[in-house]
Amino acid sequence: MHNLHQTPTAAMAINSDERAFIQAFGERLAVLRKTRSLTQVQLAERLSVSQQAVTAYESGQRRVPISMLPLLADTLGVSIEELIGTPTAAKRRTGKRGPAPKLQQQIERVSQLPKARQRVVSEVIDSLLAQAGR
Repeated sequence: MHNLHQTPTAAMAINSDERAFIQAFGERLAVLRKTRSLTQVQLAERLSVSQQAVTAYESGQRRVPISMLPLLADTLGVSIEELIGTPTAAKRRTGKRGPAPKLQQQIERVSQLPKARQRVVSEVIDSLLAQAGR
């Protein structure tokens, strides 16, 4: 039986690849929020969280709960795929074939990682896409 009430330490144990993803997600969240001229306080109110939680999400100090992704994407007017930074989002947004320049740079950076880290990045993306597809 899966314990939903894990200790904070067990629930927050992450490796460096996950940390990098959380950091990049936070940076993307901040850009999307600012692009929509929302303050952290305004976003926090719409998400029913504290302004400190939004600060922690944007700084990569705290993970955004997966259950919050649909509301967050809707609030920012983007798809979940665009929010998490998947290749399909860039393709739909630009209407062009192939990845957007920033995404291409990210793909190139990932391709330079050791194979084990590439697998972790791929697994994280696959997991997020599976959650978004529900």
